[in-house]
Amino acid sequence: MQQTITIDVRIDEDESDTLVHAALNLSGDHFEATGRARRNPHDRPMPVVGEELATARALSSLALQVMEAAQHKIERFLSG
Repeated sequence: MQQTITIDVRIDEDESDTLVHAALNLSGDHFEATGRARRNPHDRPMPVVGEELATARALSSLALQVMEAAQHKIERFLSG
């Protein structure tokens, strides 16, 4: 069996802040997470770094949610 999963990622940024929202639908479950990056006002602008950090943080949070959901399903299976 092969399955393709799509993660929707939206990036909003201004001169100092980057906010990433990630959403995933997986086997009937819906997961959402956000990641944020803020540039120190004394640093010169590097927009790609903010996008990468905020995206990594959102995806990391999403991965944790999926792992926790799987753990809950395993626990229910073993106790049932």
